[in-house]
Amino acid sequence: MWQRLGLPGLIDIHTHFMPKPVMDKVWAYFDSAGPLIGREWPITYRADEDVRVAALQDFGVRAYSSLVYPHKPDMAEWLNGWAADFAAHHPDCLHTATFYPEESAPTYVSKAIARGTQVFKCHIQVGDYSPLDSLLDGVWSQIADSRVPVIIHCGSGPAPGTHTGPAPIAALLHRFPSLRLIVAHMGTPEYTEFLDLAERYPEVRFDTTMSFTDFSEEGAPFPKDEFARLRDLGDRIMFGSDFPNIPYPYTHALEAVERLDLGDEWLRGVLYENAAALFGIG
Repeated sequence: MWQRLGLPGLIDIHTHFMPKPVMDKVWAYFDSAGPLIGREWPITYRADEDVRVAALQDFGVRAYSSLVYPHKPDMAEWLNGWAADFAAHHPDCLHTATFYPEESAPTYVSKAIARGTQVFKCHIQVGDYSPLDSLLDGVWSQIADSRVPVIIHCGSGPAPGTHTGPAPIAALLHRFPSLRLIVAHMGTPEYTEFLDLAERYPEVRFDTTMSFTDFSEEGAPFPKDEFARLRDLGDRIMFGSDFPNIPYPYTHALEAVERLDLGDEWLRGVLYENAAALFGIG
């Protein structure tokens, strides 16, 4: 696909690499079809780390992320150290970091920014915290000032969380309108509401992670009457896959984006050019 489009490859901004004990626990949760999943979810690319890296390279992925996220205090800084080391040994990986509402968060976020973090991951569903928690005030202000993008899982899919949905994000953006938020999964299932926010705030972007696939369309179909806005906001949409934690082949995620039939120029932006511009990838 990327060769047909005349691209140098793909950029996948939503992939997961984690310390092995953490990844094993994540996979165990998926295997149990836990309450945040709510359905059978087989892991298609369950393999050793080096095999997973090689798989992305074989697909033509030129840049990807190691999205880590904590679910409790005193975890984020350790994950940031691991992710920094991973990026140092894998030059195709964006230097990734994360945070959690705790007293130490502004300090380790400041260190992460100083060390060259290229993207933060915020998972308010798994972390079960509000993005408006006062312990994050110093985090959001630093990130807004630094212009480092944040991939944020804030939609209520695949199952609602205590703090998911567009309302907390609208309040967050009201306070920090320059935040470069990348709404993961197109904001599933509150697609329309998050598109509304993108029209109001020019730094809001999306990743396509799992969106438009047969798996997602079954439970939360993207509304066809929003296709026009997908086209209009095409320069703020980037490809994401959720690799390796997907219940279908990687190529299906690409096919799902292509079958929207929004044109090759739109596809080139989504699959490579938009992320290349945002992250300074040649």
